[in-house]
Amino acid sequence: MKSAIVGCGSIAKVHAGCISRLEPAELSAVADCVPEQADKMASEYGVKPYYDLETMLDQEEIDVLHICTPHYLHVPMAAAALKRGIHVFMEKPPVIDNGQWEQLKQSVEEAAGGARLGICFQNRFNNSVCYVKEQLEKGTYGRILCARGLVNWHRDEAYYRNSSWRGRWETEGGGALINQSVHTLDLLQYFIGEKPLSMDAVMDNQHLKGIIEVEDTMAATIVYPDAAASFYVTTGYGADLPPLVELECEKARVRIEEETVTVRMRDGGRLEQDFNDDGRLGKSYWGAGHMKCIRTFYECMESGKPFPMELNAMEHTVWLMLKAYETAKSKYNGEGRD
Repeated sequence: MKSAIVGCGSIAKVHAGCISRLEPAELSAVADCVPEQADKMASEYGVKPYYDLETMLDQEEIDVLHICTPHYLHVPMAAAALKRGIHVFMEKPPVIDNGQWEQLKQSVEEAAGGARLGICFQNRFNNSVCYVKEQLEKGTYGRILCARGLVNWHRDEAYYRNSSWRGRWETEGGGALINQSVHTLDLLQYFIGEKPLSMDAVMDNQHLKGIIEVEDTMAATIVYPDAAASFYVTTGYGADLPPLVELECEKARVRIEEETVTVRMRDGGRLEQDFNDDGRLGKSYWGAGHMKCIRTFYECMESGKPFPMELNAMEHTVWLMLKAYETAKSKYNGEGRD
């Protein structure tokens, strides 16, 4: 399957690294509106550079397009590829607002030639996450009563000054939630598995006032039919710590911190296990699931089997993300961006 990447930033290198390790895939082209970035990545991987998506789609025979561009471009680029019958593997977030959500659903429904869309929530493929999910399905821990997700990362002024699209509602769609911690929000949804009844959030700009429009801190409460979850993220911490997910279950308390799982059973038993993974690509705190996620996508495209993160399967996660911003914006004063 011939693959192409649009957007040649840091996450694109992770995708290219994964494609290069897959037998059924071959990277044939890359595109970026910054010619220097496209040229550099094309040179590294021995492929042809393009400087706009439409030209690449016109001139290359592509089976799969990887979208690694700024957030606001994800949906229009996915629509352009799906219309041509090209499978799309999209980095998070899938959308930045409700209008894009409706547009993306329509593009998937009207895709030519059976083209399909997969979304990159790679942390679902981390070994630690797979282990806990399997134990939950076996009933080892009993029913989840409540859960929490915690993300403490560091993003400073330079991170935003060096980017024209980050830190703005119109192009990034948000801040600490939509960019840095939506994977952790997704894991809460993935483990609990129910349709959420409500989401209420507050957000603040606590350390980047005058630099960004969007939030650097968010706290939220999610209510499910049989459980509840608390969620907190800040990019005002002094380091990038591994995200933490903790599940309070009938039979155990389960804690996932990067590749380490700690289980405290109600009967007194305790387990701590490290799920080391040599397949990690990119920043350590991104998790190690990209390779397995992308491999699974290609296998599903070849076999016709459903990919676990197609659009319909991600509906609850997208609803939570958009609802968090909807409820938090009315209470928010970001004090502008110069």
